[in-house]
Amino acid sequence: MEILTGKHVSRRAMLKGASAAIGLPLLDAMIPAGRRWSSTEAGKAAGSTRLVCIEQVHGAAGCNDWGASQNLWAPAATGRKFDLSSTSLRPLEPFRDYLTIISDTDARMADAYAPSEIGGDHFRTSAVFLTQAHPKQTEGSDVHVGTSLDQLYVQRFGQETPIPSLQLSIENVDQAGGCAYGYACVYTDTISWAAPDRPLPMIRDPRAVFEQLFGAGGTAEQRAQRLDTDRSILDWVMGEMSSLRRQLAPSDAHRLDQYANNIRELEQRIERIEVQNASGEARQIPEAPVGVPDSFEEHVKLMFDLQVLAFQSDITRVFSLKLGRDASPRVYPESGVDTPFHAASHHGGREERVREFAKINEYHVSMVPYFLEKLQRSAEGDGNLLDKTMVVYGSAMADSNLHNHARCPLFLVGGANGALEGGRHIRATPGTPMANVMLSMLHKLGATDVEKFGNSTGHFAI
Repeated sequence: MEILTGKHVSRRAMLKGASAAIGLPLLDAMIPAGRRWSSTEAGKAAGSTRLVCIEQVHGAAGCNDWGASQNLWAPAATGRKFDLSSTSLRPLEPFRDYLTIISDTDARMADAYAPSEIGGDHFRTSAVFLTQAHPKQTEGSDVHVGTSLDQLYVQRFGQETPIPSLQLSIENVDQAGGCAYGYACVYTDTISWAAPDRPLPMIRDPRAVFEQLFGAGGTAEQRAQRLDTDRSILDWVMGEMSSLRRQLAPSDAHRLDQYANNIRELEQRIERIEVQNASGEARQIPEAPVGVPDSFEEHVKLMFDLQVLAFQSDITRVFSLKLGRDASPRVYPESGVDTPFHAASHHGGREERVREFAKINEYHVSMVPYFLEKLQRSAEGDGNLLDKTMVVYGSAMADSNLHNHARCPLFLVGGANGALEGGRHIRATPGTPMANVMLSMLHKLGATDVEKFGNSTGHFAI
């Protein structure tokens, strides 16, 4: 322990100003003298697994019959000697030791269970992804599906942080009322459910996320003044930061400076986006809030950077992220494909079109290594944040052209505090519910009291 005053800093200490409150990263000074690391509040917090759930909407090219035969999503070999070079998972190669690919599980709770439900797959799939429960068909407020995996974890282990969880989205999810086929829009607008009848809203604007994480404190008027005067959030807490810094040893002071610089840099990036979008120049996505970048990649990376900072300061340990909407007309030119997303997903089974959709899938997956690298570079205690995080990435849709839910895409990445072995491709027995995997994930996360999840039929070895 290196602290000059002989006093230790609480893991829950915050830097406070007139209109801001900023959590601290883990410091050596948070370990009281003579105490075992694991017995301290800092050690217990560092021992908690972070959970990130990412939905890739509308399945994957490798989930139709021809795409599967070409290994466009899952590699051919199971076990440890798998080859990602032909797959949309190729960008994850640098992190293969942290990667667990799970192929051929089904999300049949997204199937149509009655004639009136036929055609409504777009409006069931997102609701099913993390609940593995069948949504009630309704256009009213009497929605019902199931409690999602992320929120079951929050209920057991997420109440110790200032914010139990945050739900983020990249595309517009603020629809209201009914969407189509007799389903309320909320089913496709969120992937997180605090209870079967309690959908959680998702935040699209990075500014709104930033303010939730770092803008707490003071009155609404004081926070508005900070924004109006273009002063950095750090300006409002600088006095307390300087006071704390004088108490710290050089290594902790450097860590605090680095953390503050990351916050400032992120705040400046958001401000530049807002200035650009408010300039009157034509936008690619004119309906988006002023804080939302037109660039998909820039938007996703901002959201990932916000998650890393939140994990570093232990403001929250749980995030869910929805990458898009099933019927999105968005074009991803960086993928090498100019066909809009939804049109590309309905490839008709034609080989050239299937490969085009696979390129879009790969482009979406290519966003994840940026996040993983940031987590890996974030030291905490005796490890790094990637070692202490479980990232879940997948979809309850399989073949987007047929709107089916058998052989869905799914992978896990991260160490999860030693709970995930990594470096494996596991192919499920045909007919295995994805819910079995999620039940086992909950057990790996410490929720061993959960005996059944969604339509699970048993445990799945991961």
